[in-house]
Amino acid sequence: MNENNNQFKALPILYSLRNCPYAMRARIALFKSKQPVLLRDLVLSDKPAEMIEASPKATVPVLVLATGEVIDESLDVMLWALKESDPNDLLHSEDELIHPDENMLSAMLAFIDEFDNGFKSALEQYKCAKRYQEDDIVQRRAVCQQYLDKVEQRLTTHKFLFSDQESLADIAILPFLRQFARVERQWYLQSPYPKLKQWLNGYLQSPMFTKVMAKYPLWQENHEPVLFGDIS
Repeated sequence: MNENNNQFKALPILYSLRNCPYAMRARIALFKSKQPVLLRDLVLSDKPAEMIEASPKATVPVLVLATGEVIDESLDVMLWALKESDPNDLLHSEDELIHPDENMLSAMLAFIDEFDNGFKSALEQYKCAKRYQEDDIVQRRAVCQQYLDKVEQRLTTHKFLFSDQESLADIAILPFLRQFARVERQWYLQSPYPKLKQWLNGYLQSPMFTKVMAKYPLWQENHEPVLFGDIS
């Protein structure tokens, strides 16, 4: 296949890094939206010139649309994909039709912002404390637990974070909670968060996650294009 063929010209190009949580959640949203893209997997030590030209900040994910428009924030990629197609109603648009006084999207975005800022910072400090065997690892973990408590409380009320239906919020914070669970594995397995562990395991053991995390050859110019997305 030639990437210049007409069948590929109209497809967005996604620059991604397999284990980056921001790129991961972008891929999940694209997969959930059944929006096919041409995937260009890379490594941080060898960023393609095309990606840097499209987005000088040179961080993944970067989505380049057929129009030339560039979307280089993971949450914006997620919103673009789900506004294009949202077969599972992850944006809860139907709920807003039933309850017009409730702005579900705004509530989800506020929740995500809290995790993107507060939890992500606390998580990085917790990971560093573990990596460098620092004395304050328990205190660093405790800061993260303030956010985990909120997740556990929500999941005690319903199956997913905002209702019994999966939402944008679930898939947006999923990669970061996956990271947390891997820092001190034994502590996490014995932690007092049964609902969170059930919710996270449900994702990590799902066919969706297996497909999203599949390993692809690193992109090189003139190589076969890689089509990513659940387009069935």
